[in-house]
Amino acid sequence: MAERPRLVFTGNVLVDVVLTIDRLPGAGGDTLASSSRLTAGGGLNTMAAARRDGMPVTFLGRHGQGPFGDIVHAALRAEGIEAAQPAISDLDSGYCVVLVDGSAERTFVTWVGAEGRLGRADLDLTAVRSGDIVYVSGYSLAHLRNAAAIPGWLRDLPPGARVITDPSPLIGTLDPATLVDVMAHTDVFSANAPEARLASGEDQPGVAAAHLVRRIRPGGFVVVRDGPNGCWLAGDDLGPVPVHVPGFAVPAVDTTGAGDTHCGVLAAALARGLTPRQAAVRANAAAALAVTLPGP
Repeated sequence: MAERPRLVFTGNVLVDVVLTIDRLPGAGGDTLASSSRLTAGGGLNTMAAARRDGMPVTFLGRHGQGPFGDIVHAALRAEGIEAAQPAISDLDSGYCVVLVDGSAERTFVTWVGAEGRLGRADLDLTAVRSGDIVYVSGYSLAHLRNAAAIPGWLRDLPPGARVITDPSPLIGTLDPATLVDVMAHTDVFSANAPEARLASGEDQPGVAAAHLVRRIRPGGFVVVRDGPNGCWLAGDDLGPVPVHVPGFAVPAVDTTGAGDTHCGVLAAALARGLTPRQAAVRANAAAALAVTLPGP
């Protein structure tokens, strides 16, 4: 009996320090938060979404040992996610200060810890199988050591393994040559509308998707997530024009983790054999559910 496809995740898991505020203060200003919490975040959101949708998940990134590393490890264990790497004993995991304002928009400031120490030998600890879906995040590519290791590792993956790349809001700061290399080995490129605009130079999400599909592996497809409007798909197998997949109208409480949820459920849907359009409908529904509750 064939083994079930896994999500093999190479991104980062760190701790979110989440503060709820009415609005961002001006430079040099101050404000009081109405709530605060510590929770594992970052790539955990994508992995948890895929895992809760029934997909086995292996976390291939690094995590640390210390107060934040303990939160990360406990969260992975609680979600049933396999951690392929041991904790780095002399370095804690990083953290991100997340400011959620009255419009449900969020602003991030991140401190990098053990998650920035992913090398080729670490990636080779897990044998990727044909049928597995490998996930690459722009947050990981922002770290020099990770960015040096991931493209070559992608080139050496077995035939039949698929790669999903989410460039993250850091797309404008990534090394262009590294991003080109990663995209050439990507089967599904998923970005939100502002990220797609930066990558393509196109303002319209559908046009951006059509532009970006030329930069990924032949036969793949691009997803441009457009918030409550759903998402746009483009790919050779989807027809000559971009496809709009409508979203679901819900009251938004907190948009943190919505894109991560979309990507995780998209991966799980593709792994069980759904078409790109079917997978996008399911991912849109999951992202809509995610924004109705506080937290990622």
